[in-house]
Amino acid sequence: MNAQEALLREKLDDYYTGIFESELVDQILKVGFLDKYKQGEILIDIGENMTHIPLILSGSVKIIRQEKEGDELVLYFLEKGDTCAISFINCINRKQSIFRAVVDSNAEAIFLPVEHIDEWLAKYQSWRHFIIDSYHFRLIEMVESIDGLAFMNMNQRLMKYLGDKAKVQNKQDLEITHQEIADDLNTSRVVVTRLLKQLHNDGKVYSTRSRVRVNEF
Repeated sequence: MNAQEALLREKLDDYYTGIFESELVDQILKVGFLDKYKQGEILIDIGENMTHIPLILSGSVKIIRQEKEGDELVLYFLEKGDTCAISFINCINRKQSIFRAVVDSNAEAIFLPVEHIDEWLAKYQSWRHFIIDSYHFRLIEMVESIDGLAFMNMNQRLMKYLGDKAKVQNKQDLEITHQEIADDLNTSRVVVTRLLKQLHNDGKVYSTRSRVRVNEF
């Protein structure tokens, strides 16, 4: 085993070994490659040809949908142990990505080539269950995003967004500006600032210009 494989195995053992068969872990080590991304970097972009899917090892990634006019909306977050089922479907069908995946906090991922992941569906039960579960969870999250737009006021959407972000980053203190929040929620900075002030006064968050402490999540 070379140094790269040893590093990958150590990182896989931290989470995925209890999920995948040992033979599948060996296959992942054989064909996968490890990559690191800093906060703000793009993992997958809209219109990009999908050749690999990521298994998130650390950090968090936000999945963004962009309208034709250029407006963006964060649909959900990925964290350690997740993969993006949408990217999987695009890979299988040789379709270009319709979402953008942006690193929300410094992340590591193992990337798996599409020519193997399709084969593994038939060969490994754990892989099949993992992909089905991932697709199920992502579908629920997208439905929740739609429900948020349809039924929640902006105050509720903001609190849910902050809570979700705090959960995937596993910390209360979020380093984020009011403008970044506004971009993710497809609203204006003025609205976000006003609502954060209300939440601050209610004791739900502690907000400064570039940091938000989430007291409830």
